[in-house]
Amino acid sequence: MRLSPGLLLLLLSGLQADIQEKEVRAMVGSDVKLSCVYPGIHSFDLNELYVYWQVSESNTVVTYYLPENSSTGLEDSHYKNRAHLSLDSMKRGDFSLHLYNVTPQDEQKFNCLVFRKSSELGRILEAVVMLYVAANYSMPIVSTPRGPSADQELTFTCVSTDGYPRPSVYWINKTDNSQLDKALHNDTISLNQRGLYDVVSVLRIPWASSVNIGCCIENVLLHQNLTGSSRTDTFTGPEVAVTDNPALPHKERRVAVFSTLAVLLVTAVAVGWLCRTRFLRRSYTGAKVVWPEEEPTVSRPFVFPSPEEVGLCLQNEEEGRAWLLAEGLPI
Repeated sequence: MRLSPGLLLLLLSGLQADIQEKEVRAMVGSDVKLSCVYPGIHSFDLNELYVYWQVSESNTVVTYYLPENSSTGLEDSHYKNRAHLSLDSMKRGDFSLHLYNVTPQDEQKFNCLVFRKSSELGRILEAVVMLYVAANYSMPIVSTPRGPSADQELTFTCVSTDGYPRPSVYWINKTDNSQLDKALHNDTISLNQRGLYDVVSVLRIPWASSVNIGCCIENVLLHQNLTGSSRTDTFTGPEVAVTDNPALPHKERRVAVFSTLAVLLVTAVAVGWLCRTRFLRRSYTGAKVVWPEEEPTVSRPFVFPSPEEVGLCLQNEEEGRAWLLAEGLPI
């Protein structure tokens, strides 16, 4: 909102004033104090003072103080209920502005103007404060290509959001920490609904068997450099080529290897069981009778049978004698 002609004339009146210029940094969402202090120790009568805070370039009124509230409704709606002056502090010569819930749009140059009646509305104090606003970017997330072939280029995508001010974006080769040519990546930097910057950077490089790169998002105002990394590796054996999927974390890669070994082990066990089953079917000859083992007996001297006992088996005694003689046994 622009000042009325009368107020503008009041703000521009007076030629003598000490000008203070300062820089202040604040994070988005925080509260900040913009300093405007009269030098030395003084006590001021508020009924004698006119205090204004405004944006330098547009003369937009941020907040103000007039004796006995002689005028109201001059502040811009963007600063309503967010800009505050302390009456107690102003009595001691501290006319600082307290700005709450800083937004990216608050990055402006602010003017503090103080006038006093007793000096014929002369300007007794002027301060200029440049407010710089910052917000941390999220940690860059780099997506990696999945199983590229040797005749394809490698494409990496880096994403970082909700930062301020506009960042610097670059890619590095982490093998030697050299910076990659900016012509290799395409950066898209846009403002979101919160007035903060979102970054999407796409890097395209020729295929290589091993790549170790980093995406860097630099916030110059905060002296902050965030780096997201990505690595691809390809191993080729003497007969079978195995390509490691760089999109999988190391833990998931180990799980995949163990799963493969488990499948091979189960297959081997199944084949062995099948072969054993077929062998048993071919060699099976029927049920077998297992006789119980006889208990050991006490050894006794052998007693040759008599001709009568043999004859009982061979029908008569004569045949028994003849059998004994034929066997060379005593009668």
